[in-house]
Amino acid sequence: MSSVYEIAPDIFRISTFVPEANLQFNQFLIRDEQPLLYHTGQNALFPAVRAAVESLIDIHTLRWIGFSHNEADENGALNHWLDAAPHATALSGLLAAVTGINDNISRPPRILEDGDQLCLGRHIVRFLVTPYVPHSWESTLLFDETESTLFCSDLLLQRGNPAPVDEAVLDAAIHDLQEGQQTPFRDPIPCTPHTQPTLMRLAALRPRCLAIMHGASYQGHGDAVLAEYAAALPRILAP
Repeated sequence: MSSVYEIAPDIFRISTFVPEANLQFNQFLIRDEQPLLYHTGQNALFPAVRAAVESLIDIHTLRWIGFSHNEADENGALNHWLDAAPHATALSGLLAAVTGINDNISRPPRILEDGDQLCLGRHIVRFLVTPYVPHSWESTLLFDETESTLFCSDLLLQRGNPAPVDEAVLDAAIHDLQEGQQTPFRDPIPCTPHTQPTLMRLAALRPRCLAIMHGASYQGHGDAVLAEYAAALPRILAP
């Protein structure tokens, strides 16, 4: 069963804890005239996440489905959502579309470029091209300008089953990166020439809320959290 928590006005965190992974998988719904779901979850989570979304909106009104990059928890259940929500369209960057989405979904996505804005009604969201942040070359993120909320995907991942919102996400995320250096899944965020400039670009947005895919979300000075995270990554992930 998935839990629902409003992390900002009309922005809802839908969270499912998977004990086998010791990890939360979170999706985010912006409830507006044109509702937007960010992250689809994996196929196995679709029934629980759908039930949570249906507790917030009529699923037939879902208009947009966003994701950061091609990965099961990001867009694995995309076709299920497109089948359930006949008026919904996936949002994608060009690289994600040509490297997988175009061949794998039941109807074409809307391709967005860096800085493109989308009006959902009250909310305006901005599409951000963020290569290799958090992972691969097709990575993108989304910023809700109305509520100053950054949808962070895998950035600031925290293991376990924390509360929906926590002031200590940075400490927990850095701890998990350090612990991860001893596992086969080390370096989950590649340190490339793009990493720090991109994180500082995100910090410059001065988000008040960080909507984090794995772990608690954050409310407060998101710019400071992202700047400290950017400074810590090279120290932790250096070869």
